[in-house]
Amino acid sequence: MTATDARPDEQPDAYRDLDAYVRLPRVEGLRLSPDGRRLVVGVSTPDLERNRYTSALWEVDPEGERPARRLTRGDRGESAAGFTPDGDLLFVSSRPEPGDDSTAPALWAQPSGGGDARVLVRPPGGVRGPVVSESGTVVLGSGMMPSAPGAAADKELREGREKARVSAILHEEFPIRYWDHHLGPDRTRLLAAALPGAAAGGGTAGTEDRPEPRDVTGHVGRALDEECSWDITPDGTTVVSTWAVAEPGGSQRYTVVALDVATGQRRTLADDPEGAHEYHSPRISPDGARAAVIVRRRGDAADPGHEWLGLVPVDGGAPVADLTAGWDRIPRGARWTPDGSALIAVADDHGRAPLWRVDAGTGEVSRLTADDGAYSDIQVSPDGRRVYALRSAVDSPPAPVSVSLDGEPEITALPGPARALGAEGPLPGRLEEVTATAEDGTALRAWLALPHDAGEQGPAPLLLWIHGGPVMSWNAWSWRWNPWIAVAHGYAVLLPDPALSTGYGTDFVRRGWGRWGGAPYTDLMTITDAAVEHPGIDGARTAAMGGSFGGYMANWIAGHTGRFRAIVTHASVWNLEQSSDAADFAYWFHRGLTPGIIAADSPHHHADAITTPMLVIHGDKDYRVPVGEGLSLWWALASRATAEDGSMPHKFLYFPDENHWILTPHHAKVWYQTVLAFIAHHVDGEEWRRPPLLG
Repeated sequence: MTATDARPDEQPDAYRDLDAYVRLPRVEGLRLSPDGRRLVVGVSTPDLERNRYTSALWEVDPEGERPARRLTRGDRGESAAGFTPDGDLLFVSSRPEPGDDSTAPALWAQPSGGGDARVLVRPPGGVRGPVVSESGTVVLGSGMMPSAPGAAADKELREGREKARVSAILHEEFPIRYWDHHLGPDRTRLLAAALPGAAAGGGTAGTEDRPEPRDVTGHVGRALDEECSWDITPDGTTVVSTWAVAEPGGSQRYTVVALDVATGQRRTLADDPEGAHEYHSPRISPDGARAAVIVRRRGDAADPGHEWLGLVPVDGGAPVADLTAGWDRIPRGARWTPDGSALIAVADDHGRAPLWRVDAGTGEVSRLTADDGAYSDIQVSPDGRRVYALRSAVDSPPAPVSVSLDGEPEITALPGPARALGAEGPLPGRLEEVTATAEDGTALRAWLALPHDAGEQGPAPLLLWIHGGPVMSWNAWSWRWNPWIAVAHGYAVLLPDPALSTGYGTDFVRRGWGRWGGAPYTDLMTITDAAVEHPGIDGARTAAMGGSFGGYMANWIAGHTGRFRAIVTHASVWNLEQSSDAADFAYWFHRGLTPGIIAADSPHHHADAITTPMLVIHGDKDYRVPVGEGLSLWWALASRATAEDGSMPHKFLYFPDENHWILTPHHAKVWYQTVLAFIAHHVDGEEWRRPPLLG
């Protein structure tokens, strides 16, 4: 075990006091201006009266000399979209305009030289994913009714539905839902417009000069669904986009197409009609000639598949060149260097998510960052000498950094919004690393978050936290499952990467593929055995927790061992057959779950073996793991209660208006309060205390 954190003199209140915790600013989204002189980031803070988080935009000095300053203050929030060629800041917001009560998200521009922000484009169906060319053409996604020939007709159709109080949706294809919302009746189209004043350097125009967006694609059904993204060539003539294509059996695949912005003419750049490969996340090279794409080899029940970077000519006519097919990592978030010689990407690696450089000619991969960080939101400076990104880690919330590319990469923390708001502070514990060897000889590892006095004032009880996914890793900061809150309350938290986790190669994923209750379960028990040998851990006082796939594993653990005093299962799969049929992307689950796998690995078959007290948590608007899973599990527990008065040790925390995640400030407090109270009752023997906001 190796320590990675020094001990501060005081424990901050932010992780002990949940009111202070939900007020901490949350940094997300990073954009760099074309000249490299302005760096903008989004910051979410709570509006406790309305029980929601609202985002604002802050400017960070790329040179790291000036403190961060706030740029926007709309009460409905803003998210950064980029910059015009002249440096005006573009953002998306649903804030109203004078005389217009529309709540549809619009594309706004804030002049670089100062002045009020103005709306550039406000289609009735809102704005999604705007991209801007060097020539001043903006292309964005917007929902439109299938029969609407244009924005005016779309608005009329929407008003007609609203006036008639009609919310019904007629579906003619699968899928019909996505994470927390229903699909339709509108569908995304791509719209294009010329930015006013961009070419002349005159900034943004007034309402009377607002560009009228032009429909590039027309109605294309599912083609531009929520998984799709797009990019635009520097000259503004071509858009390269992910494109969803229907398949038999309720399935679909993702291809990549090029669209002529002027005519809407479409040509396919990457497709595999046999369904062996899919393509997504196109990113066009600085010269506009090539697009980098993520190539995904589609998995099945025996093969987890794999992902790598590929290159395809924007003009088409050539197959995808597999750039990193031989690299046993999964790249994401790739961005080109200005000279087009390389791409900078992120890929999980042994509990970290470093930056990597991929040579665009040879595919050679080299690691840029050697620290424990997890990087995202890559922005490369115009001179190619720096990468800007958000860096987080299990023990560090996201914050802007600069990574030099001259010689040995050097990571420099930039003065971000958290510092300006006085929200930076020490953690209530330390982080260590635990290692073990699996039954099959595979090396295992986990992060272990410990109170500073663990082992000095007595050993701490242990909480095993199991990540979701399942193909992911504990390597970054989490606001929703923050181990430091538990640490501040005296617990040690184990964050393992069992079989199926990323960052250890395809074979590590394959160990648990098609057998969720096999190696993932035994790996978790093995790494827990190693953790309880730590002198600061009380192995007799343990609990297990997990959400999504982690909730599945929590349910599986409940039916297979009584070693834990309590189990918390959030948004969890209980009946694999029922869950996979009702999920938003059911076809994806059925690619890897045969009837035999479902029969062997469904936790509901082991309900009679459950003796551990369970806290079941589910949101009604969860469409990835529908609430029926939580309800079925709750009935399985309740129907097996044997006490004469019907009492049982289990509890069900239900959120009628939350989804797969608990996102609002007060509900986050309730979540942590209930979890901590349940664990304190069963693990520490304290009296059960119902959280105040639950009456």
